[in-house]
Amino acid sequence: MRIKNLMPDWRIALRGGLIYAGGDSIATLMTGEFLIQRALGIFLIGGTLYALEIPAYFRWIERRFGNSGRWNPLKKAVLAQAFFNPIWIARHLAFIKLFSSRWLEIDWQLLSLGLDSFLHIAPLGLLMNYVIQNRVPLNWRFLASASYSALMAVYLALSEVLFG
Repeated sequence: MRIKNLMPDWRIALRGGLIYAGGDSIATLMTGEFLIQRALGIFLIGGTLYALEIPAYFRWIERRFGNSGRWNPLKKAVLAQAFFNPIWIARHLAFIKLFSSRWLEIDWQLLSLGLDSFLHIAPLGLLMNYVIQNRVPLNWRFLASASYSALMAVYLALSEVLFG
């Protein structure tokens, strides 16, 4: 028996881990930076921490704003966008550094990178969060959000390969 709200459903955890690790692995293969320990670490984080915190937050948004109210769809999108803020991004970057055995590179500069990333992706991120929060059923929002994140990782790697 799983302890409610302390453990994600194993299917969601597995899918989340696979999606986050899959996107990150494709990106690292494209840039020549693939490491098995990084893939396993991202799988672990995607299947535990992210599979726990992101669906819980999305459930809170849904309980708080639902589908009624003129501005509620936009509020849901803005709150979802705000969740993946510069600090969240910096934490994710710190996990990547940690799992890549580059822990000495975990410093305050990650916050600056998180802010740059957040600001550059804000328009598309807001649009995608609007779609995810208002068109995707609640039970699938974590997986939709994880898939969007995975696609962005591949897009950024592809941009680096093509334009870097």
